[in-house]
Amino acid sequence: MDHIWSPWRYRYIASPEPKNSCIFCDIKTSEDDVNNLVLYRGDLVFVVLNLFPYTSGHLMIVPNQHTGSFAGLDQETTRDMFELAKRAEVALRQEYHPDGFNIGMNLGKAAGAGIEQHLHLHIVPRWVGDANFVSTIGETRVLPEDLSATYHRLKPYFR
Repeated sequence: MDHIWSPWRYRYIASPEPKNSCIFCDIKTSEDDVNNLVLYRGDLVFVVLNLFPYTSGHLMIVPNQHTGSFAGLDQETTRDMFELAKRAEVALRQEYHPDGFNIGMNLGKAAGAGIEQHLHLHIVPRWVGDANFVSTIGETRVLPEDLSATYHRLKPYFR
């Protein structure tokens, strides 16, 4: 039998039931950017690595405003989100050389939002063949890099 090791997932498995607070609002008010994997903070938005990524380099752009409605964002916040998405694409291309990207939001539970009350824009680098039998049949993701390594590779692009 083959074994796939992903020790960072233990935090998720062993963590207590989710709090009633919003994880993104908690990150927004925290000053511990390294442990929260915050790559960038702006006046209206911040960039954070996804704790449970689909691929290495999977990051999210999160508005400071607590809302699940894309239409509810003001024009300046929307602009900042998409300007940062462009910056993230450039950083990920330079650092990881992906074959493509998925960029988008899941709004509402029916659309697959894991945190539906606080929208966020996913930037997911993709490579040809990254969705193989392990991810499609086994519902398991294999990441070649620890999140702290990803953080330290991408942080210089967001200074």
